Amino acid sequence: MFGSKVAVETLKLFPNVKNIVIDNTKKGNRILNIRNLTRKLEKFDVAITFRTSLFSKLLIKNINSKIKIGSQNFLSGFFFSHSIKISKNIHQVERYVELIRPLLKEDLKTPDLKLFNSVEKFSKKTVGINPGAAYGSAKRWFPERFGEVALKLSENYDILIFGVDSEIDSCNIIEKVLKEHGVENFKNLCGKTTILELIQKIGGLDLFITNDSGPMHIAAAYKIPTIAIFGPTDFRYTSPWKNENAIIVRDNTLKCSPCMKRVCPLKHHECMSNIRSEKILDIINYDL
Repeated sequence: MFGSKVAVETLKLFPNVKNIVIDNTKKGNRILNIRNLTRKLEKFDVAITFRTSLFSKLLIKNINSKIKIGSQNFLSGFFFSHSIKISKNIHQVERYVELIRPLLKEDLKTPDLKLFNSVEKFSKKTVGINPGAAYGSAKRWFPERFGEVALKLSENYDILIFGVDSEIDSCNIIEKVLKEHGVENFKNLCGKTTILELIQKIGGLDLFITNDSGPMHIAAAYKIPTIAIFGPTDFRYTSPWKNENAIIVRDNTLKCSPCMKRVCPLKHHECMSNIRSEKILDIINYDL
């Protein structure tokens, strides 16, 4: 497995994973770094990229493998031995499965997400709050509103706040709301967990409230009851895959949503601002 640290660490415990290689090619001349990296790798039977960037194509191009698979697009025939035409308007999971279908003896129905990590057993009902999202600020619901929801839920749940170092300001706002109201049954874990620890904790939750994000998909793998808040991104493609315990919350009245932009191009961010704390609590059957 080759990719970002987050991606490969997530898949580290899969039984068939022999080795993981963290992508450290971004520092310096990336093209040169990719060439040097691939020279050190062994020979493979098959190489597949699920990404569409130029650098992912160059990686596969330089890997020692007769079979090289990627999605069909401009010049893909130059990089891959097998360019697969991917259907439009399907979930991201289905897109990935289409890439590997040529390798299968039998057709594969799109499976559930799965992780092999053990999960934490909490002594009390526990809710996870995830105010971050890597793609851009437009994907993030307001931390003050996460704080309002966490405050109400703290009456019956212990609270865990999740995030990476770059999201510490948002996590601290939630912590401030809780502290101002004398809440003590919470932990701010922002920047304090490894990927494996994050999976372990999310997998043991009773409830998860999150933006459209990577941790949302971790929760889907364990079928955790999830409130997933969507703004500029399209739930049809990145919803919690086959998590029957997930509820998607979005404002479906706006013509501008989903815009798929990192930052609101209209400067009003109504796809998120129109979602009130009361709506989330109403779904969970709580009154603010």
